[in-house]
Amino acid sequence: MIDQFQEIMDTLKKNKLRTTLTGLSVSWGIFILIILLGAGNGLKNGVMQNFSSRAVNRINLWSGTTSMPHNGLKSGRQLMFTENEVSAIQNQVEESRLITARYNTNQTIAYGTEYGTYGLRGVMPNFSEIEKLIIPSDKGRFINELDINDRNKVIVLDQKIVDVLFKNEDPLGKMVKVGQIMFKVVGINTKKEQFGGSNAYIPFSAAQAIYNPQRKFWQITFTVDGLTTEAQNDRFNESLRSMMGARLNFNPEDEQALYIHNAQSDYVETMKIFGGITLFVTIIGILTLIAGIVGVSNIMLVSVKERTREIGIRKAIGATPLSILKTIILESIFITTIFGYIGMMIGIGLTELINYFMVQVANGKPVTDEPQMSIFTNPTVDIGYAIFATIVLIIAGVIAGYLPARKAVRVQPIEAMRQE
Repeated sequence: MIDQFQEIMDTLKKNKLRTTLTGLSVSWGIFILIILLGAGNGLKNGVMQNFSSRAVNRINLWSGTTSMPHNGLKSGRQLMFTENEVSAIQNQVEESRLITARYNTNQTIAYGTEYGTYGLRGVMPNFSEIEKLIIPSDKGRFINELDINDRNKVIVLDQKIVDVLFKNEDPLGKMVKVGQIMFKVVGINTKKEQFGGSNAYIPFSAAQAIYNPQRKFWQITFTVDGLTTEAQNDRFNESLRSMMGARLNFNPEDEQALYIHNAQSDYVETMKIFGGITLFVTIIGILTLIAGIVGVSNIMLVSVKERTREIGIRKAIGATPLSILKTIILESIFITTIFGYIGMMIGIGLTELINYFMVQVANGKPVTDEPQMSIFTNPTVDIGYAIFATIVLIIAGVIAGYLPARKAVRVQPIEAMRQE
């Protein structure tokens, strides 16, 4: 085995250009495949990270203004929700799961001499799970059902509000002034802000009693299960619009009367797009591998043809066809393995380097001063794909070396030695 390895190394040294060209075709194929897969994964991870900031199966409803007459009523009517619509969605919409009514306003929040104007959200307990707020165990809790039932004057603050109002003081248990009403701080949301600035959250029942005596509001958010296709989501939207049209007395075809944002539908559509991107990247990767395989095959074909005379001499002095085949195939395996590994390591190293710099840039940005959105994240590749591609090239190299060598060893020694 050592002698064969020494023979392979001597052959490769004598044919440096051929060896280099063969190796480059292998390395380039693996390298491009990894870069393409990394780019596809980076784009997918970035978009999925944005989806993961909230429940992907959420539905947002906003009441609007009618643009069509309906049942003898004129257009231009301003519609608003009541808690009856929340109950109706809970009880009549089979797909619904978590739900929260939302009352939104802006209020001045003050503690001591510090104050600021922030968004105030009157919400129900499910809001935290729907919006995926982050409240660590040492940062208190979110609003619960007891707060809703008793209309407790408790408040949960975003981290940025805490940083402004409390400086280095622990806010939990402290009283803050919201408008003219005092609320007790029971929790801190440490989730990075997405858009819209900082918010504070109070029980929906308290918000209704204090800031919204008419008890009508604009927005309902809930999650759904079982809607996995675009067609299912379209049918659900139509059914929901019909139900709300009957309750609020508007034409279901009047899209300005009720705005529906179906995030689940967006998610399904995005996954379909990524399916196409993945297919495209896979096809390009396969074509790149094929190009590498063709390069290896052509060069091995030339290599065997150049060594036809050598093969004839070997057969003349007693070398068996199997031993000749073995030497050529091992040479092919050696080249594809070494250069395939080099291409794989360069490709993985480049994607990891890009990911490292992206992480450093992200860590260097303010956490909450700007919306935290990304379209490209973690452009790395599963090592399994890279190894699989390398094995494919090695197998191709074996075949590329075997086929012309098999043909060459069948030639009679005297005819082989006549080859120039």
